[in-house]
Amino acid sequence: MRRTLRDSTTLLIASAVAAAALSPACRAPEDVVRFSERAGADIALARDTTIVSARVAAGATLASLLRAQGLAVDEVAEIVAKTASVFDARKVRATHPYRLERALDGALRKFEYEIDADRFLVVTHAQGAELNADVVPIPKTRSLDIVRGRIDRSAPSLVAAMDAAGETIELTLGLAVIFGGEIDFNTELRPGDEFQLAVEKEFREDHTFAGYGPILAAEFVNNGRPVRAVRFTPAQGAPGYFDERGVSMKRFFLASPLKFQPVVTSGFSRARMHPILREVRAHLGVDYKAPIGAPVVAVTDGVVVMAGTSGGSGRIVHLRHSNGFETEYLHLSAIAVRAGQHVRQGELIGRVGMTGLATGPHLDYRLKKNGVFINPIAAHRAMPPADPVPASQMTTFAAARDRALAALEPLGAEARGAKAAVTAAVNAVTRSSKATLTESDPVER
Repeated sequence: MRRTLRDSTTLLIASAVAAAALSPACRAPEDVVRFSERAGADIALARDTTIVSARVAAGATLASLLRAQGLAVDEVAEIVAKTASVFDARKVRATHPYRLERALDGALRKFEYEIDADRFLVVTHAQGAELNADVVPIPKTRSLDIVRGRIDRSAPSLVAAMDAAGETIELTLGLAVIFGGEIDFNTELRPGDEFQLAVEKEFREDHTFAGYGPILAAEFVNNGRPVRAVRFTPAQGAPGYFDERGVSMKRFFLASPLKFQPVVTSGFSRARMHPILREVRAHLGVDYKAPIGAPVVAVTDGVVVMAGTSGGSGRIVHLRHSNGFETEYLHLSAIAVRAGQHVRQGELIGRVGMTGLATGPHLDYRLKKNGVFINPIAAHRAMPPADPVPASQMTTFAAARDRALAALEPLGAEARGAKAAVTAAVNAVTRSSKATLTESDPVER
């Protein structure tokens, strides 16, 4: 009897083992999961947080945004109070992205808001810890890229050519600023003109494009004439652009207070028929046709004398500069500066409009020398370039120039010959100079 029971038990165990070996394909999925768990495999646990990624809605504030995501009123008040020391919550802007991480009980774990292209507002609340708020930089990497373009029938403007090269308007404006004193991009471009530039590009950790760094070197062949520029930082000076001989690309005044050379609709005159008053009056400036909202910039460094409204001139900005110069910008739709403020060349001071006595959107730009109005166009053309590279730093500059231009390929035979001639001339000057090396890498990277 005992033997029979022992045999039966052995038979049952053998049957169970055989069934376990043969039945995985027929087992229900949940049974497989349990078997895997017993076998020591990874176990998928329920998430202990929820994450929302979205963009700020129009009209939203930091408080309303957090309340809309279900945070408690008292917790929202605590977050807003905590962030006040590092960020002005009134500056939350529509369409900017944010990310909210919450525990299962609804409490905040982490909140990130993209302030601008360079900074995040980060609010964290770990269990058992105090709420913490900080503004942190957005991690980025930089790489050097060579951009090339050509003016032709399909891309007749610098904007179109840069767009065809896959780049944005920011890079177009950067190149226009560099060569604006040498090339009138509104009237002097010709089919066959070419350009190339070496520029730093910034990328985020997920490899998305995050903007441009400085242009390190650039070349533009306009109607067969090559023009080159290199970014260089003189000792105890600010970064600037210089041609191959060390002459500054910057003029004392910009070509105009608008980004590109604009269309002149009315010139400087001592006796002009006023288009609205219908009487002969002096027109002490030059009118530039431009769309409402187009940016207006300071033509050179200065101080804001007046920023406000002045009768028929509409909204106006008046700047005082060195060497007895003053400039005025009339009929603006918006003003971006205040009286007493110091502004730099190229800095935004307002936007084109048609306030005051104006028949359409335009900028009336005026220039004074020692208190007397003068013709802006003639005066701008006569402006000398800014200071060149000091003679004592020409050796340093030549080394920086050669490194920067090495990334570019000369455009055309004439360009190659001109580059070789200029390089030889500069090298001859630097060999005879007693300058000493003061910087190891003056081209900022």
